[in-house]
Amino acid sequence: MAGIFRFLAAVCLSFTIVLGHVALHAQDEKKDDAKAEHKDDKQTPVPPESAVVTHHEWKAAGAPVPYTATAGNLVIHDDDDKPYGSVFYVAYTKDGVADGGTRPITFLYNGGPGAATIWLHMGSVGPMRVVTASPDATGSAPYKLVPNEYSLLGKTDLVFIDAVGTGFSKPVGKATEKDFTGTDEDVKAFERFIERYITVNKRWNSPKYLMGESYGTTRSAALADALQEKGIELNGVVLISSILNYGVRVPGYDTEPIVYLPSYAAIAWFHNKLAQKPADLKAFLEEVRRYARGRYAEALAQGDALPAAEKDAVAQKLSAYTGLSVEYLKQTNLRISPFRFRKELLRGEREIMGRYDARFEGTDVDAAGETPAYDPSDTGISGAFIAAFHEYLARDLNDTTADTYYVSGPKVNESWNWKHKVRGRESPLQLPYVAGDLADAMRKNPKLKVFSANGYFDLATPFFSTEYDLGHMYLEPALRSNVEFGYYPAGHMIYLNVEALKEFREDMNRFYTKTITQ
Repeated sequence: MAGIFRFLAAVCLSFTIVLGHVALHAQDEKKDDAKAEHKDDKQTPVPPESAVVTHHEWKAAGAPVPYTATAGNLVIHDDDDKPYGSVFYVAYTKDGVADGGTRPITFLYNGGPGAATIWLHMGSVGPMRVVTASPDATGSAPYKLVPNEYSLLGKTDLVFIDAVGTGFSKPVGKATEKDFTGTDEDVKAFERFIERYITVNKRWNSPKYLMGESYGTTRSAALADALQEKGIELNGVVLISSILNYGVRVPGYDTEPIVYLPSYAAIAWFHNKLAQKPADLKAFLEEVRRYARGRYAEALAQGDALPAAEKDAVAQKLSAYTGLSVEYLKQTNLRISPFRFRKELLRGEREIMGRYDARFEGTDVDAAGETPAYDPSDTGISGAFIAAFHEYLARDLNDTTADTYYVSGPKVNESWNWKHKVRGRESPLQLPYVAGDLADAMRKNPKLKVFSANGYFDLATPFFSTEYDLGHMYLEPALRSNVEFGYYPAGHMIYLNVEALKEFREDMNRFYTKTITQ
């Protein structure tokens, strides 16, 4: 009997231990659940909407324009009306306007995705601009900031916006970067910011414009349609160095070498690499366009079946247009990538060219590589823009924000959700095509005008590709004239060439006059 009792006691002890382990495990699960719940409840404080206001005067050829500069933030709300983003902006508004609600207003932004808007802000049509040595490298500080005689402040108020995750703009409340790092998420945030801005500042009746650069044109095309759905009809959309279709530059379809050929020809012309350099660049490029969409496209379409004699003939023609050797072109199978072109054209001088602006030259680690190790058109101006902006923000705009200003948002581009939902299609596109969005906005608002600004020497967004996309929006004849083009002797950032900036400002003056008085 004593043995049985000892056995039962041992069993009871073991059961008690097991129960203890179960109870402890249950407590651990509760702790984990509590941690997870606490993590879900974690919120970034929602800052108050604030603004630092300063007063200035812009002087141009005409009468001086007194204006107010406002560096501030607005809070945008999600579908549940919860604050989820604080958006930083700098606005320039003309003083003394009798009816401020009817003065034109333009919203400007850069692209990336993941780029802050210091490039347009400090280089294009704002009241101040940084001086660079373009197309030479600008070098080290100190840098020069001057009144911008080519500003558009005489025509329109200007609002420069930093996308959430860049500049001082950030997610707030329960939101995270994922709520903004995507094609459609980004459009939604900008739509909400613009609606908030025109509400707070009583600008609903103002003529409204979008001006975006690079990926900012992707944003603008989709945003124009999104704003249209909210009852915010635009007068004009200005596309600077456009990319409107990410879904075509894939191996096997031979789109890339075709759309880049006119840009290669323009760059070879600029660098004096053509055996018989034409005097008229515009007429020369029209010839190259015809060849690219005609005989060149037909040859590439034959693939491996292209006869050797025809391959030789195409290589000869490409050599005459690009300045590259016939043998090299045959080695590339008549298909030139922009990265190889940047390395090959000036290989004899041991130089490379810029991607954003092929007027820029630089030296590489060696002259034998296939692609450049860096972009001289990026490194040649970045230090000047970044330093000048920080100086300007503190000195002229009196913004002493202690936060880090992210010129490039940390991991924004790497985590981007490229899917884009288009009308009439159940599943989203895996890569954005937005020319259709812009066309949709133009059909619903036949007064909407589009201006496409292009740099001849841009190897990031070739002008021939933009022409193709805007020429395939399936608009009725009456609407096609609503799209116009400007071409400039510059690269991606057309304003780096001051002469090009001057031409651009003149084109914009005409564009705004036409779209305001229509």
